[in-house]
Amino acid sequence: NSGPARAGPVLGSIDILEDPVIKNVIVLQTVLQEVRNRSAPVYKRIRDVIQNPEKHFYSFTNEHHRETYIEQERGETSNDRNDRAIRVAVKWYNEHLKKIEEEEKIQVIFLTNDRINKEKALEEGITAYTCEEYIKSLTANPELVDRLACVSDEGKEIEGGKIIFPEHIPLSKLQQGIKSGIYLQGTYRANRENYLEATVWVHGDAEENKEIIVQGLKHLNRAIHEDVVAVELLAKDEWVAPSSVVLQDDGQNEEDIENEEEKENILKTSINKDMMRPTGRVVGIIKRNWRPYCGMLSKSQIKEARRHLFTPADRRIPRIRIETRQADTLEGQRIIVAIDGWPRNSRYPNGHFVKNLGSAGDKETETEVLLLEHDVPHQAFSQAVLSFLPKMPWSITEEDMKHREDLRHLNVCSVDPPGCTDIDDALHCREIGNGNLEVGVHIADVSHFIRPGNALDEESVKRGTTVYLCEKRIDMVPELLSSNLCSLRSNVDRLAFSCIWEMNHEAEILKTRFTKSVINSKASLTYAEAQMRIDSATMNDDITNSLRGLNRLAKILKKKRIDNGALTLASPEVRFHMDSETHDPIDLQTKELKETNSMVEEFMLLANISVAQKIYDEFPEFALLRKHPAPPPSNYDILVKAAKSKNLEIKTDSAKALAESLDKAESPAFPYLNTLLRILTTRCMMQAVYFCSGMDNDFHHYGLASPIYTHFTSPIRRYADIIVHRLLAVAIGADSTYPELTDKHKLAEMCKNLNYRHKMAQYAQRASVAFHTQLFFKTKGVVNEDAYILFVRKNAIVVLIPKYGLEGTVFFEEKDKPAPKLEYNSEVQASSKDEPEKKKKKLQK
Repeated sequence: NSGPARAGPVLGSIDILEDPVIKNVIVLQTVLQEVRNRSAPVYKRIRDVIQNPEKHFYSFTNEHHRETYIEQERGETSNDRNDRAIRVAVKWYNEHLKKIEEEEKIQVIFLTNDRINKEKALEEGITAYTCEEYIKSLTANPELVDRLACVSDEGKEIEGGKIIFPEHIPLSKLQQGIKSGIYLQGTYRANRENYLEATVWVHGDAEENKEIIVQGLKHLNRAIHEDVVAVELLAKDEWVAPSSVVLQDDGQNEEDIENEEEKENILKTSINKDMMRPTGRVVGIIKRNWRPYCGMLSKSQIKEARRHLFTPADRRIPRIRIETRQADTLEGQRIIVAIDGWPRNSRYPNGHFVKNLGSAGDKETETEVLLLEHDVPHQAFSQAVLSFLPKMPWSITEEDMKHREDLRHLNVCSVDPPGCTDIDDALHCREIGNGNLEVGVHIADVSHFIRPGNALDEESVKRGTTVYLCEKRIDMVPELLSSNLCSLRSNVDRLAFSCIWEMNHEAEILKTRFTKSVINSKASLTYAEAQMRIDSATMNDDITNSLRGLNRLAKILKKKRIDNGALTLASPEVRFHMDSETHDPIDLQTKELKETNSMVEEFMLLANISVAQKIYDEFPEFALLRKHPAPPPSNYDILVKAAKSKNLEIKTDSAKALAESLDKAESPAFPYLNTLLRILTTRCMMQAVYFCSGMDNDFHHYGLASPIYTHFTSPIRRYADIIVHRLLAVAIGADSTYPELTDKHKLAEMCKNLNYRHKMAQYAQRASVAFHTQLFFKTKGVVNEDAYILFVRKNAIVVLIPKYGLEGTVFFEEKDKPAPKLEYNSEVQASSKDEPEKKKKKLQK
């Protein structure tokens, strides 16, 4: 059969259309245009299906075909005109296919979710079904029924059920209200610690009421994390303070609204008048930003039930009600669910099952969940992308040497963590004739291999960064480049981009130059090996002397930076030792940093600053730079309060004052205090971001105390560095420019994507450490460890266990309730089938 689909079936059943079972579908141009207007993500997915040759999906340009194009009639709405256009195209296909010989007769089936359109089609002699009727008729594939979108949306309440939420104001009225200032528009951010509270970040330049608190179920009014919403400010006497209570939604029973009201009363007690913040309520939704969610099925207690609740892995997303006949097989599995709508009389949104990822707690499954939840592109590189890689065996040609210096004679070496295969950077240091030192930072010349605008370039910019998980690396560029041709391994010729300084022995820069080059690294060392050479009494070879020179200069550079007000912060980082056969974590240690870590870091910072200055001087309007804004003073409240509790004063009026008071904040009785305060300081910081110099005027990097900064030193694993390489290459006449490179609006748009990808990569890495920590504890039984209190909440404390870099919430014992448990603050939770109490995402450890 072949069947044209209308926008409703495409929007609501894209999960089904993607299934291999569904083939031979014609999607009309009228429908594609409607889908494009209503949902960009679904439009992209349907385009991908059409491009997959195995699916036999075709788009038909009915609006440009003489026999199927129709004019809008007088008094006909554009919606009715489109419906008629679709019916005309279906009829034309029927006639068109009749011309095929009788024995091959093809029946055309028309799928629509529009009742009136279906009735008209039947009257006109067209075979028409709703999506649901058609899918239910495919008796050989009963599992497809679970993936049908649950059609009840805003308007259609579920049978029975009392109204819980206020009505959403229609979009046209919201837009008028925003214009006239009655409502504010912003992005809704759910609170991870308290499901009855959220903040709305108001769009635009308004200084006041930038952040609005929303509290209580009715005020949250069915908004979901990341939606764009309209809020109405409440009268000042109704404003509230951010609550200090930790509340998780563990209700199984949807009708239990009384329990919710009781919880809302907890929020309201003991409010400190000074803490009051602008407070509002959500009156309507401007744009839904739903995505497919990973999580687990919480099976209904009712025998034979088909309706169940799904608990997302991300605590900021509410539970979702789905209908499924396979609850028994899905229990204990990680599954994906999509939201379809949220009626006013339903405690939870409705959704449908999309896909089963595998058993919870299984390493492969949990890694997949982690990557999906953090939106990390991780599919294998396509043939189109791989086709732009150089053909092997590869060697440097005369053409490659045209704009390059031959630096293969220099004693260059690289210093990296053990097991590193994507070596971005290498260093050298030597004395020159006039008694000064020449120091070089040599960075892999990735932009030589990745040319602007081809499929390889497009894929790299989409990924934005390499993501390092505990035992897996999701590369930004294919392995041939990342681990071979661009990796500055020892004893092979490699193309590089070099930044070379002439310095005196006080580490003052006398001259800086940049050049594309060819190098041949003499040694790829680990931090420990480099340290051993520097400290050795017997080694005096060229590489060791080069390292000693670099180390001596790095110490001077670091001291200058710190005197200047740069911050040294701490984060509890842990590394795992894996069992070589099972790949399970068998031991874990907190990372110790050697002097050589700091040595490499100093020269990378110096190269980044030198390059930033160069590209900004050359291209003041479109340099890609990185800034770190100073935090607003209120961000430091938690830090100042914590220090005060130990009679210590932390000054926060400048980075320098902060750095100095952190150095002094010591307590002989409590040696770990200083590290704790530095960890807290990290929490107060703003995110460092990429930006385009022509679109901004604040360039300062607060944490590094540098007036200008960029990323140049890691082009194998960060796309920003590739753009910086291209800008620098144009600046020194080593490569040609291209239009997008000098378009500040395109660059600003790209920076936005890169900032998002970097943030997600960071969260994915933390979640991976958290999951491996749980695997580590699975075999350990009960463990007793020292913990330090980071925050005090009304009904819990947040603690840090330094030995394992673990942070968790310990709930206080309530009368007649079981003892406290430690709950991990991690998005990916371990779970095992034989311990049902772990289902609540609580691990008793």
